[in-house]
Amino acid sequence: MAFFNDFPEYVTVAEKKRRAAAAAAKLQQKNANVWPVVITGRSIATTWWGKAWCSNLESYADYSNRIARGRSYVRHGSVLDLQIAGGKVEALVQGSSSKPYKVEITVGPLSDSVWQQIVKECTGKISSLQELAGGKFPAGLSEVFTTRGKGLFPAPADIRFSCSCPDYAVMCKHVAAVLYGIGARFDHDSALFFQLRNVKMDELISASLAAQSQEMLGKGGRRSRRVADDADLGKTFGIELDMGTDEAASPVRGRGKREESGLNEADGGNRSGEPAAADEAVKPRRGRPPKNKTVAEPEKEADAAPKRSRRRL
Repeated sequence: MAFFNDFPEYVTVAEKKRRAAAAAAKLQQKNANVWPVVITGRSIATTWWGKAWCSNLESYADYSNRIARGRSYVRHGSVLDLQIAGGKVEALVQGSSSKPYKVEITVGPLSDSVWQQIVKECTGKISSLQELAGGKFPAGLSEVFTTRGKGLFPAPADIRFSCSCPDYAVMCKHVAAVLYGIGARFDHDSALFFQLRNVKMDELISASLAAQSQEMLGKGGRRSRRVADDADLGKTFGIELDMGTDEAASPVRGRGKREESGLNEADGGNRSGEPAAADEAVKPRRGRPPKNKTVAEPEKEADAAPKRSRRRL
């Protein structure tokens, strides 16, 4: 009977979460930098970087059978603290013992040749840092990032880990919980992924924007060469092509033509400088009798004045 009494008591999921939250709060009182992993929804990770991290781990046969042991641990809030700095992860995981276990995970750096190839593939395909951080980039880049051996995500051979628990397994459930917790952490800050791989996130953006600038400059150069070709074409055939200029808007050209013709507004349009005659000021149209308002109208007014005076008498 004593053998059966050695089985651990059953603890509900709600109680496990409550105990984990209490343990995390106790640690935060001692150290304000303690950052527990809290899973609120059904999925451990929701962003592209977090999902891609978890999918990469599960895609390897030597990890897929063992990493599942940590899902329930990370869901219950057992990862009390998780810190990422450089290529190293340090975490505290609450287990059966009252004192949390210490887990350390080291991820090998990305080779320079692989990184330069990735930078080359991203050239001209990413518009901003927000687009890269949010995972909003072309589908072709997703394949580049996740390709085994040539992408950004590590292989099992690149990962080293240790745990202070007495479990003899190669990968204990505490380590597995931390590996899943890393993916959940990327939901809050995807830049941590690049810190873990020891590569600079800005290099992808700089290379992409530089390529886009060169493309814009190339288009501008092609346009200027086209204008030059049009000018040469006009000279070849002896014609004047419309290059988009407005001669009427140039006051200098207007004055030059008027001076060459010998016309001047001040001398009334006479080349000799003498004022033009009054009859020549207004020329009648062909087929109509001349009409001189300046002479006819005063005569009518003069004739009308005596008539009005006779009526009054």
